[in-house]
Amino acid sequence: MSDMIDTTPGWLAPDELEQSRARMPILYVEAVPVRVDDNGEVTSIGLLLRIGSDGTVSRALVSGRVLHHERVRDALLRNLEKDLGPVALPRVPASPQPFTIAEYFPTLGVTPFHDPRQHAVSLAYIVPVAGDCRPRQDALDLVWFSPEEASSPVVQNEMPGGQGVLLKQALAHVGRLY
Repeated sequence: MSDMIDTTPGWLAPDELEQSRARMPILYVEAVPVRVDDNGEVTSIGLLLRIGSDGTVSRALVSGRVLHHERVRDALLRNLEKDLGPVALPRVPASPQPFTIAEYFPTLGVTPFHDPRQHAVSLAYIVPVAGDCRPRQDALDLVWFSPEEASSPVVQNEMPGGQGVLLKQALAHVGRLY
């Protein structure tokens, strides 16, 4: 029985995570991977292509929990590597500042953000990446969109849980919302 429990420091067993999610907000980081030109202007936005447990195809931002005793910057780097691969070369400053904070609720309509599993607080970052992105884990692919394409209704509708709203906030933050 003990061999079924994940003993990696900072991780909860599945039943412990479920109990925690039912009682308190869980802290997440989300990243909008971008390519920038020589002037620092965003030229493209990377969105993950995923297949949900119900078989639906969706687009997603890089996202993941902050572990116990983990710095936010380290969580951001870990989740970027987990989703984009080890040679994505993200440029995360020493003291990253989120462009916004998103609160996901299990109840629809409280905010534009919805996660049926939990109340989650997510620190959202725009992260330039310079290397070769090769999605790992449960992502099938990473597709680069122009800012115009990323803000289109077609792409927005492929992003569940309000992540499309978060993407539009990121595009507005960098002056590229169309």
